[in-house]
Parts: sequence; C-alpha cells; structure tokens
Amino acid sequence: MKLTSRARFSTICLHAGQEPDPSTGAIITPIYQTSTYVQEALGRHKGFEYARTQNPTRLALERNLAAMESGKAGFAFASGMAAIGAIATLLKAGDHVVVSDNTYGGTFRLFDKVLTRYQLSFSYVDTADLAATERAFTPATKMLFVETPTNPIMRITDLRAAAELAHRHHARLVVDNTFASPFIQRPIEHGADLVTHSTTKYLNGHSDSVGGIVVAVRDDDIEWLGFVQNAEGAILGPMDSWLVLRGTKTLPLRMQQHNANGLALAEFVAKHPKVKQVYYPGLPTHPHYELARRQMNGFGGMLAFDLGSLAAARTVLNGVKLHALAESLGGVETLISHPATMTHASVPADRRAALGITDGLVRISAGIEDIEDLKEDLAQALDLS
Repeated sequence: MKLTSRARFSTICLHAGQEPDPSTGAIITPIYQTSTYVQEALGRHKGFEYARTQNPTRLALERNLAAMESGKAGFAFASGMAAIGAIATLLKAGDHVVVSDNTYGGTFRLFDKVLTRYQLSFSYVDTADLAATERAFTPATKMLFVETPTNPIMRITDLRAAAELAHRHHARLVVDNTFASPFIQRPIEHGADLVTHSTTKYLNGHSDSVGGIVVAVRDDDIEWLGFVQNAEGAILGPMDSWLVLRGTKTLPLRMQQHNANGLALAEFVAKHPKVKQVYYPGLPTHPHYELARRQMNGFGGMLAFDLGSLAAARTVLNGVKLHALAESLGGVETLISHPATMTHASVPADRRAALGITDGLVRISAGIEDIEDLKEDLAQALDLS
C-alpha cells in the first residue's frame, strides 16, 4: 500500500511498512518463521541472509513504528529493557546521563546496578523542572533520558524545551514514550533524537507479547543501532513482530477508549473520600495540566492514587474483581498494581518515598471495558478499605 507524504496518523498505523505479500497477495504481513534464507548464488540473495540480521516480519514492524513516530528508522528488540540497553551502547566510559527521577524501576536497575559497572554515571532529577535539569548537566553529559508522563506519579516534561536544553549541551534527548504511545505524543516532532517503547504495552495492546523498539533520526545513530542489534542479537522474533503489527492497526481506536476511561476513573477516584491524592495529567488540579493539554493528544489510560496506607491499598487491590491485579500496562483489559512492591520494588525505599511512591499508592492501567463496570468494581473495593 503506497502512502502519500500527507497520510494521517491512523492511516500510517494501518499501512506504513507493509505491502501485500508478493507471492500470494496476502494483505497481512506473513510470519516469516525461518532462521535462514537460501541464496540465489554465491554472494547473491534477496536482501535476507540470516534471521538475526534481517527478518521480513520484523522489518515491516520497524518501518511501521518508525513512520508512526516520525523517525527515519526503527530497531525492534526482545524487550523494552533490551531496547534501552541498546541505546546505552551509544555511550562510552566516562559519559554522564541525566535521567527523570521517577523513571521505571527496571530502567533504574539497569542504569544503577549494571551500567555503572562500566564507568557510566547517572544523575536523577525531576525533568519537569527544567532549571533543576540543567543544573544536573556536567561537561561529561551526553544524554538526557526522559520519561513523560512518569511512572507512576505522572509528571510531565516539556519535550521541546528538553530537546533545546539537551542540544545546547551537545547531548542527545532520549524519550521513553511507552506511557503515552505515539497516538498521544510523538517526541521526535518536538526535537527528540531517539524514542523508545516497550512494545509490550500500548503498541501491542493485547498482553500477549514482550518486546521493545528504538526509533532514531540521526544517521550515525541509525548506523550504530543496526550494528548493535545484529552484534548483540537481542532481536524481536517474527511471531512477536506480527503480534505488534496486529496491535498497531487498532492503536488509534484503542487509545481513544483508554483516554476516555482513564479520565473517567481519575475523576471518579478524585471525588472519593478515601482517596488522599490522585495523579493524572488530565485533571485541572494536576500541576502540569496546561502543558499536557498542549503537548499531548489526550491524557492516557494511566493513573495512580494514594489511599494513605499499605493496609488500605491491600484491601482495594485484593477486593477488585474486574480490575486484574498484575504488572504491566496498556492492554485492552484494566490492570491494577502496587508500585512500591511491584513495578518499583527495585527502587530503594528512601528514593520511593522522595518520589511519592508510598505504600498506599495504587496504579491503574485503564482498559477498554465499559466505564460503568470499572467504576462499580472500584467503588465496591474502596468501600471495603
């Protein structure tokens, strides 16, 4: 399917990177479940030699996601963390990275427990505060790594201002766009150099695949990431690539419902007497509400709220029936979790406390169920607490 340069987002999701199968005309990209490819003659092949290096299903997904994020090239990996690990190979010993302080626990674990062994250093700062972020820069800073909205406190970073700041200091801006998805925001259009996702989440959308993507715009980054993807081999397999391609076709439709349900649940818990605080950028009480309105297309399906104690949180988490108690996010079903003991258990307790990740904090990934059913389920669980 040939797209024009003016194709809009929903059309890009459905068609970019994909052509009908040349041998059969199949409209859906096949699952090329092969480890190698027969060559026509010595030194002559059809562009595919070995499946770690190239796979047609993976290539279709990489082109699809690069187009969705307004990038030049995409590289699919076996997990979101493998994608972030590949980004880290752009750094060298002695380099310094400024990171959103409320970053995903797995990202913190990789940076703090693994990459510091290789003479890389990291400073964690509230990247919503640009003055504080700039103060964290040093002459060795080569990268600004931002999550927005943050997980799970939902702080928002001004992407255009962050890009200008990073480039002024000759550093790359990397944005983990997992929480938003490219339907809600496209960081490259605001000046980011690299965008990464856990494709496990909204891009796949059906809780049946684990993967990651890096989308790049700089030619030197594209050349290096392609080399690293092949050299390290942490590739996304063809079946998972196909599952994510299935997911991106309905991303705009799903995200509209995630947005609607996330806002409705945030408004619901904000009025509940047992809820102490709500974190959702779509509420006018959120400190970055106006920035979120300008920068985002909707406010997303992620919210968090504080019940004041571990006992109250446990009662709600154990009391829900429709909300599934599970890690992850972005699937069609609604998930509920306890960040302090689940997604952010690897973050030291004192850091969690400073970030607002209390023992009473509950996080919800709003699915696409009927909102009245979700509210009724949450209401009966809150009444138990």
